[in-house]
Amino acid sequence: MKAPYLQALSALGGTAALLGTLGFTAAPELAPYREGDEKLGGDTTVYEVGRNAFSLPAANMASDRQTQFFVGNSFFKKAWVEAPSSTAARDGLGPHFIARSCGACHTLDGRGSTPAFDNGLQSEQPMALLFRLSIPGAKGTLPEPNYGGQFNNDAIPGVKPEGKVSISYTELPGRFTDGEAYSLRQPQYRFDELGYGPLHPQLQVSPRIAPQMIGLGLLEAIREQDILANARQQAAAGQGISGRANYVHDAYAGKTLLGRYGWKANVATIAHQAAGAFNGDMGITSPRFPREECMPAQRDCRRAPHGGQPEIAAGKMNAVIFYSQTLAVPAQRNTDSAEVRRGKLLFGQLQCSSCHVAGYTTGVLRGLPEVSGQKISPYTDLLLHDMGEALADHRPDGLADGREWKTPPLWGIGLFKDVNGHSEYLHDGRARNLTEAILWHGGEAAAARQRYAALDGTDRAAVLAFLNSL
Repeated sequence: MKAPYLQALSALGGTAALLGTLGFTAAPELAPYREGDEKLGGDTTVYEVGRNAFSLPAANMASDRQTQFFVGNSFFKKAWVEAPSSTAARDGLGPHFIARSCGACHTLDGRGSTPAFDNGLQSEQPMALLFRLSIPGAKGTLPEPNYGGQFNNDAIPGVKPEGKVSISYTELPGRFTDGEAYSLRQPQYRFDELGYGPLHPQLQVSPRIAPQMIGLGLLEAIREQDILANARQQAAAGQGISGRANYVHDAYAGKTLLGRYGWKANVATIAHQAAGAFNGDMGITSPRFPREECMPAQRDCRRAPHGGQPEIAAGKMNAVIFYSQTLAVPAQRNTDSAEVRRGKLLFGQLQCSSCHVAGYTTGVLRGLPEVSGQKISPYTDLLLHDMGEALADHRPDGLADGREWKTPPLWGIGLFKDVNGHSEYLHDGRARNLTEAILWHGGEAAAARQRYAALDGTDRAAVLAFLNSL
């Protein structure tokens, strides 16, 4: 038998309803706050905002290891030149390329942006936004016959660029459930001024923007069993979310490994990612990537001078790899604020956290005590998910199909504007803010997007406050 006051609460729908009848409003439910929640990167975390927030070494790095970090920083950020050059340590650029340094795309170790527009017209060529090319093959994909696996819109003197990329956008207006208007921009891409003949009629194109560099070694240190456990938990939950791992060949390990990097988890290790980007984006050869991609039609590319064999020695490449593995993660801001805590709670209730998984304890990564055994919150499951037709590129990559993308880590996303002066999101930078990024979610994430769109303005703002705190 319920006491009279409990019967009254039950009839009114609980405490909140009773407070409403008395003229009070119940306080919104909040996620708990615990001291130390802000340390997204464990002991690597730095308390830094502003332009250099992504460019610091792990906070727990011993001083005697920082020399290699800063050597790697130098080769990551300084420009390469065409060979032959008196600057022999940094020559060998090209023959084709999209950037002269890693830092040209990952400016200040941050996120790349889409090309600038002036009065509605594209005013520069994309650099941080690259374009993977392929055609269908019997066992996956093959390079485009005339242009290879990546479209390069720049070249050294005496070599033709592969062409130019033209970008346009179509605005797609919509409204939230409460009537507030929004607009999404849908990109279209065209390849012009082609240097080596027509593109294959079965061309597959995947635009991909340069992501932030922070915490990459921590992601490499997450145990494979914990990543696969994410997939099992999602399947068991029965909510229509079914992430799966990509498995890809790694040039350094010489075998197939679980993919963790790239927009389709198409790279397994930072070593492969760094050396592959030197080769593909700048045309710089290294011991594991000893040849530039010059297709048969590209005779001028094959005749071009080189800067040695290899153009970056193993020791210098290893310094760049170490640098990329040990960039610190900035701390979360405003973790104890009511709005951020409300947003964190809603983030879970919307089921965003099913894919953007927060908590891991990293395993041991050989030679990298900084990232080993750390409690981290990257907000990713490192799995592939069907994100719907609107985001599909229709280009397979390893085990990933043309509708699947890896869940990107969210740490640092609230600092893009501080570091890089923009707030563009998703794999191709189409989303101009976090609201648009959420509203582009489809496929397995469609239900979460619909739940977000049904929130009132105050709760939508709380979700954004939480994301911007990361």
